[in-house]
Amino acid sequence: MPGHARVEAFPGPRRAGEASCDPGHARASPPPPAPLRFAALGDSLSEGVGDRVDGAWRGWAALLADGLCGPGRRVEFRNFAVSGALSRDVAEAQAAAATAFRPDLASVVVGVNDTLRHTFDIERFARRLDRVCGDLAGLGAVLLTACLPDPGRMLGLPAPLARPLARRQQAVNALVHAVSARYGAVHLHLADSAWTDDRTLWSADRLHPGERGHRAIAAGFHALLADRGLAHGAPPSTEPDQAPPSRADALLWLATAGTGWVVRRCHDLLPQLLHLAGTELRHKAAGTAARLDRRAEHALSDAFAAVSLDRAAATMGR
Repeated sequence: MPGHARVEAFPGPRRAGEASCDPGHARASPPPPAPLRFAALGDSLSEGVGDRVDGAWRGWAALLADGLCGPGRRVEFRNFAVSGALSRDVAEAQAAAATAFRPDLASVVVGVNDTLRHTFDIERFARRLDRVCGDLAGLGAVLLTACLPDPGRMLGLPAPLARPLARRQQAVNALVHAVSARYGAVHLHLADSAWTDDRTLWSADRLHPGERGHRAIAAGFHALLADRGLAHGAPPSTEPDQAPPSRADALLWLATAGTGWVVRRCHDLLPQLLHLAGTELRHKAAGTAARLDRRAEHALSDAFAAVSLDRAAATMGR
């Protein structure tokens, strides 16, 4: 403090055979390392839907957290993901909570719900994703990202419904690839056929991974992090504790929870799907279907330009 001299006592020379008066001398151990902070942002995929344990969702992020650190260091994991979240929700709510947490690792996996809304705007999605990732990377966090399969393919929708959703998800994935390249993210390709064609990885609703799928995602991220020297614990087991859903489970979901899901989305999702399908069929009948592809391509180019992203980075890791 100003005006006060700091007084320090310096020990004199120690005589042979004299023990140190400092109780910590030669016995003090270094302080334990600070915990590794891991934050998960996104929607139901990162919330853990499809992997229920003891009445609550667990999911790939929690499984990954268990294998991030070796002995002597602990992980502090917080899951900010919320089922049904859009990129707007991640940018406006989850990101603020995550940045206050100041994570060392942060997963940002979002976009499927955006493709299912009539408000879908690829340029707005690009701005939100880039802002969230940029803010987290600016804190020094290593980012985890993933591209995702389009919901039309996963649900087995007919072509007039599946093609518009595929265009949207392909645009989302292209932006995720480019943003991942910009910030050096650890990126997992979940849109590849190895993931989408193996039905044992998915839950009865065919939109969310089951336990086996969540374990596979956790193991995939763990391997990528280990390659960078960022994961030091044991990798998550890929073997589930529960059997994968049967066809009867899928039918039961469609008759119960699935019906409820459709009803909750009927004011937004169903009219949107019918509008997209009608547009698709009209252009197909007129022989002008290529115009829809060009329109989507132009919108994607505008989105890249809006956040000054390198279009070549959209093929990251391919």
